[in-house]
Amino acid sequence: MSTYLPTLKQLQYLVALRTNGHFGRAADACFVTQSTLSAGIRELESLIGVTLVERTRRVVRFTPLGNRIADKAQRILHEAEELTDMARAAGKPLSGELRMGVIPTIAPFLLPSLLPQLRKQWPDLKLYLREETSQAACDSLHRGQADCVLLALPYGCGEIDSAELFEDRLFVAFPPGTPDPPPEVQPSAIDETKLLLLEDGHCLKDHALAACNRPELRAEAAMMGTSLHTLVQMVDNGLGTTMVPDMAIKAGILEGTGVIARPLDAEHPSRRIALIWRKNSPREKEFNLLAEAIRSIV
Repeated sequence: MSTYLPTLKQLQYLVALRTNGHFGRAADACFVTQSTLSAGIRELESLIGVTLVERTRRVVRFTPLGNRIADKAQRILHEAEELTDMARAAGKPLSGELRMGVIPTIAPFLLPSLLPQLRKQWPDLKLYLREETSQAACDSLHRGQADCVLLALPYGCGEIDSAELFEDRLFVAFPPGTPDPPPEVQPSAIDETKLLLLEDGHCLKDHALAACNRPELRAEAAMMGTSLHTLVQMVDNGLGTTMVPDMAIKAGILEGTGVIARPLDAEHPSRRIALIWRKNSPREKEFNLLAEAIRSIV
């Protein structure tokens, strides 16, 4: 057996440096000084006898072996986290820290009503939230930066388990004064030259396009927006139409506007809101318990 084994702290420093690409930002992420992090990585390199990181004034570049070791270090850190997760799951459920990712087309509409009820039901739960686009949230989940994610399905997120929470119907939002909008909107009636969509990275864009089943809409969409609130304001100013989920309408996103919303009449007019987590997580029972609590609140 080797006379030296890296410490978890050294592996954490290495992974943080690879993630952030900068010694200062990596140190901030680890809540240590830059000199402490740098010394920890140098000690790791010295004791295993290889160079992991090439340092210049402007660039931090991992060697090929450094990248492979950082990948392995990330897996080891995940395993170490699961040790504490197993102990926590065996004790009092939904207590202690839980890091949950939430996508931007869910967070502002669901969390204000959800969080007070969760705090009431599970007062010992310390829920830390991370709002990210769908792909970034999935990456955070698999890197161990998030324990679970509130996501809209379908979406390819790798090896995960999930608990579906509810269906979220899609609506077509028309500008004020639109003459005789139909009670339900057929996908064929959507004018692709006036359609406003979210930027790439937001799964709602893909769900809206899939529900319409019109591939040309992606190429012909008039403009991309950074958020649903931005798109609604653009529609309110007569710049086009967009797609808005039911949860956003119920949360009041159209209040103070003249925007008219009508349900989409399509074969699959909804997205599925789900709680997802890494496959075979030792906290699976806790996540299912959390999903049941969310269902009851919603």
